[in-house]
Amino acid sequence: MRRAGNGRKVCALGVAGVLAGTVLVGCGDDDGTGDGAGGSSARGDAQEQGTQAVRSAYDRTAEEDTAKVRLRVQTSAQGASETANGQGAVDLDDGDSVMTLTVQGQRIEQRVVDQVLYQKMPEGQAPGGKPWIKIDLGKVSAQQGTGDRSMSDPARSAAYAKAITDKDVTKKGTARIDGVETTRYRVSVDVAKLPGGDALRKQVGPTLPMDVWLDEEGRMRRQQIDMTLKSAPGSTERSSTDASSSPQKVTVRTVMDFTDFGTEVEADAPPAGQVTDMTGKALEQGRKQG
Repeated sequence: MRRAGNGRKVCALGVAGVLAGTVLVGCGDDDGTGDGAGGSSARGDAQEQGTQAVRSAYDRTAEEDTAKVRLRVQTSAQGASETANGQGAVDLDDGDSVMTLTVQGQRIEQRVVDQVLYQKMPEGQAPGGKPWIKIDLGKVSAQQGTGDRSMSDPARSAAYAKAITDKDVTKKGTARIDGVETTRYRVSVDVAKLPGGDALRKQVGPTLPMDVWLDEEGRMRRQQIDMTLKSAPGSTERSSTDASSSPQKVTVRTVMDFTDFGTEVEADAPPAGQVTDMTGKALEQGRKQG
């Protein structure tokens, strides 16, 4: 598929992941002025403006149709940390994307096409003797109760804008990202207001910390989400025997940068004969964790 598409939605968490170690700039508090009786009202107006800026950022970014994306994620559990990174392009309308991921020094080619995730594993690592695996994100999210896949599809996060109120947004200063001046906002997302919120609360708690960096046109340039999961994903359950008696916590920081708006996106499913369908395994794993 080739498109420079028509847009509506914006990236949040990618299904694969990551890197960390990058120092995020621009953190100074922005409330150093405003003494006197009018201070409270001024702060309230500024907070309302910040909330509106964050809410409208998803639409303003999606109006650009497509973008290049850099993805960085760090996962930490039981004193160990795993990092990776990715880069590629995403269609902000339908969620199709093409990325190259580097995980533990190995490269993985990833595509999301029509809500199906495809990954080309390093040679000799894919099951079934085929180079590609696939997972139907729609089926997995339906099982998890997150109907619009906002936590797993890399272009479905407009729901976050509906899950914040004026008191949930704080301006945190400015930063230059990829040569572009941005304003940083810290957001506390009410998980209960997200699709599948009841299921998500069991994993991440009542709120989800999120930071966004918006350019002068109100478009998203960076989004950072910090999650603390109450239990590890099934694929990382390699706890020591004495650790199994207590719940394992996993922290995940996901950072996604947007550049080159309007770039061309080509996302095509690999030939069926080269793909092993792992959706059943993913659903089985989900049932065990449920």
